[in-house]
Amino acid sequence: MPGDVLSRTEIESLLGPEGAAAEQARGRSLAGRASPLRPREKITPYDFKRPERVGKDQMRALQTLHEGFGRNFGAALSAMLRTIVEVKLTAVDQLTYAEFVFGLDNPTCFNLLKAEPLDGNLILDISPSILYPMIDRLLGGGKDSSVGVRRALTEIELRLVGRITRLFLDELHKAWENLVHLKLEVVRVESNPQLVQIVPPNEVVILLSFELAMGELRGMINLCIPFNAIESIGNQLSSNNWASYNRRPATPESMKLLERRLRGAKVELVVDLARTRISTRDLIGLRIGDIITTEQDVQSLLLVSLCGLTKFQARPGALKGRKAICIESVLQQPD
Repeated sequence: MPGDVLSRTEIESLLGPEGAAAEQARGRSLAGRASPLRPREKITPYDFKRPERVGKDQMRALQTLHEGFGRNFGAALSAMLRTIVEVKLTAVDQLTYAEFVFGLDNPTCFNLLKAEPLDGNLILDISPSILYPMIDRLLGGGKDSSVGVRRALTEIELRLVGRITRLFLDELHKAWENLVHLKLEVVRVESNPQLVQIVPPNEVVILLSFELAMGELRGMINLCIPFNAIESIGNQLSSNNWASYNRRPATPESMKLLERRLRGAKVELVVDLARTRISTRDLIGLRIGDIITTEQDVQSLLLVSLCGLTKFQARPGALKGRKAICIESVLQQPD
């Protein structure tokens, strides 16, 4: 009968204090003898506030993609600022949007981006610790750039920051070109990151952190990509698919594209007017207006070097009041 079954409380009351203690000791003894027979299981903690919705393959693909982007952006930024700027990808993490926002400086340079055809918006955050030295450099400042500025950007500074963000977006477009054709645009710029909410606070985002080093000055640039923005292209973001892009054979379309880009490339062109030997005494004594005589014939052709490689023969002349050369022949076997 179910009613005849004694509960645990009734059993302990019948056994009394001594019987209950003996029963508990017996249970511990049995548990101790049985524990070696049970295999130990590895327990991994799971944080429900930070669910991992992006797979490991996709995270590795994003890391590989943006490591190359960092190198290219660093080279382009160095050319713009006329100084060496090192850009290195330091972290690729997934966290909630609230954790990302509350971990930023305030004020900061918080750019809201539109990235078609991806869903939603992206965030580009530039730390003031490196942003103001770059602005100072664009305005003609030297190495002793001011740091530690805690204020919002002025209208003039916003225009200068637009050049930096435009360069960042151009290089990001090139990095993603094999994956998806992004149309990137800055929607608005805020100084307080808590005023912009592109997704719910507990929504998962991917945070790509880049460290910029300009001399002794260092700062961070963060790119925040919500999970829902790349959910539609999740199948393409895998290490195998990403590696396959580098193994694609050349096509007529890709060759024409490469040729079109090379036509707009800037190269160094040097004309060797003449060569001669003079003593060090004469070299030190040269003054403005002095004439150096050579054995070069006036009618002889000049050698033209392209990026250090002798390629053409030309004649000197003038065009619209400026010194010029006229290409006469192309060397078949450049020296």
